[in-house]
Amino acid sequence: MPMVRKRDSIYFQLFQLLVLAALVSGLFFLVTNWAGDSLLNWFYISSNYEEKKNGEYIGKLQEYVSQNQLSTEDTKELTEWVRRQRVVALQLYKNGILVYNSEYPEQDMEAEQIEAGDYEWTVYYPVQFSDEEAEISIYGMYSYQYYNYAVIAELLLSFALFVGIVMLGIRYKIRYIRKLSSEIEILEGGDLDYEITVTGRDELAALAKGLDDMRGSFREKVRQEAHLVAANHKMITEMSHDIRTPLTTVMLYTEILRKRQVKSEEQFWEYIDKIDQKTRRMKQLTDHLFEYALVTGETEVKLEEPESFETVFYDLLSETCAYLEQSGFHTELKFEWKKETVRVNMEFVIRVLDNITSNLVKYADPAFPIYICSEHTEKSAGIVFENRSRKLEKKTDSTGIGLENIKKMMERMNGTCAAEEREGCFRLRLSFPCTERQDRV
Repeated sequence: MPMVRKRDSIYFQLFQLLVLAALVSGLFFLVTNWAGDSLLNWFYISSNYEEKKNGEYIGKLQEYVSQNQLSTEDTKELTEWVRRQRVVALQLYKNGILVYNSEYPEQDMEAEQIEAGDYEWTVYYPVQFSDEEAEISIYGMYSYQYYNYAVIAELLLSFALFVGIVMLGIRYKIRYIRKLSSEIEILEGGDLDYEITVTGRDELAALAKGLDDMRGSFREKVRQEAHLVAANHKMITEMSHDIRTPLTTVMLYTEILRKRQVKSEEQFWEYIDKIDQKTRRMKQLTDHLFEYALVTGETEVKLEEPESFETVFYDLLSETCAYLEQSGFHTELKFEWKKETVRVNMEFVIRVLDNITSNLVKYADPAFPIYICSEHTEKSAGIVFENRSRKLEKKTDSTGIGLENIKKMMERMNGTCAAEEREGCFRLRLSFPCTERQDRV
């Protein structure tokens, strides 16, 4: 799976999502808090809510004073009443002088001679005590609980917005995970042509890319296996037909010989030669079939240690040229031995050259020379065989399995085999990858 940059990772995306959700929800809280406070303030001012509550508590205070026959000197009783109300505080004035403050009940306020202030926001309510009438300034925190309720509601809404933003971001990833899950189920159903959706550059995207690459590799492997099965089936069918044809001929001639239906000794030996030719042809076909099964097997081919190109092929090519010369062909060898090293399987190399030699003897025109030359590139070393094709009087049975075996064996040795024929000239190119030679101790 490819590496994912930190800023593209899911962790970093989640961190960004949390920061964004916090900023948005924080801004939302500030706006709603300002709007809530403004709305409550407008309501309290427009409805004279505070004056109404002050009047209500003054009425309660007057009732309390009257029931308990309190005088302006009964400050303890006034303090107890304020304590029970919880949300109010009051100041008691006699003759315009502050004599009691519920916030400082133990302090002798009368000695300080604090006069009542004449402020617009201060309202003095007359209350009749048992000794005289006094003025009361009362104020209370009547609306603080509503402001608290508003703040709690704003916090809850902001938290809900925070969670909603986070869940929306996570939902996007969850939806992508579900999509990948459904696409994997499609692949499990056998549809290997369905491409996995790759979105983004995070770990999930890397995982999806890996799954899609695996899908492609598996699809290619399935196609190769299907192609191999089809090729094997075709090859076996053709080989069965090619083996059955000479076998039928052999059976026919042996039946004639068994019944002694020959007219002369010359005809007898003619039939013997034909039987020999057909059995040799059958042996060649079965050898090719065995070779094909060998090179298309799953067993890994063990390549030998790197050797120089000259060491591997000098003797083998010399033997090939000698055999062709004995078979009536003229060979021209044009080789430049360089210092390249190659890794091969000698058994496969011998089989490749044997197949090539067999094909040359069978199909090459002896009236023209056979050219064998070297070919070198930066990363490979190879051999090229070139010959003129013989004009056959009758069609020769050929399955092409020999050339197919050569290609398979070259592939198993990490090499290539390319064949081409133009205007009666056949060329076969073998190429081996060069390797670095490791000096042995």
